[in-house]
Amino acid sequence: MPHYLYLVRHGEQQDAEHGMPDGPLSPRGTRQAMLLAERLGGVPFTGAWHSPLQRAAETARIIAERLPSLTPEPSALLFDCIPSGKAPETPSAYDPFFGSVTEADIDAGRAQMADATAEFLQFRPGDHHDLLITHNFVIAWFVREVLGAPEWRWVTINQANCGLTVLQQKPGRPWTLVTHNDLGHLPFELRTGLPDQLLV
Repeated sequence: MPHYLYLVRHGEQQDAEHGMPDGPLSPRGTRQAMLLAERLGGVPFTGAWHSPLQRAAETARIIAERLPSLTPEPSALLFDCIPSGKAPETPSAYDPFFGSVTEADIDAGRAQMADATAEFLQFRPGDHHDLLITHNFVIAWFVREVLGAPEWRWVTINQANCGLTVLQQKPGRPWTLVTHNDLGHLPFELRTGLPDQLLV
């Protein structure tokens, strides 16, 4: 039986545009999480984990309230992080972003994501449906890892708030990207977290 991994970015954060490192969901973020819960209602989940940060924990709580069989657990492996640094082939357009992070940030993020992919991408025999509620960069790293793309390419992969990405692994086969950043459960006015031109 296949192993499915459902990756979800948290709902929109209140006042996120003002640079808050963490905080509660906005009213729009709460609605995003509620609609995502409806979308996931028919999935026979076998496990669920979330980042300990408030915006992800609140998203997990809202989903769990509507899916009584789900009991999300906090995991430090799903914290927001910088998964890797600038590579020689990274386009110079990303210099300002990488210039704003420290080597310590990068080292910590790289170690965290090595542990996260080892933990959550290990094959589990039987029918497994696991939900991870986390952050943009973490999901980008998982997608990059599954596709075997160069390390720096995570910075080019973006997820909207409460967008749904699904990975699948069948016995004897590599992980497959089934869907990326699916927003079918969200009306246009609730699609946030991406550049405007990508939200239509």
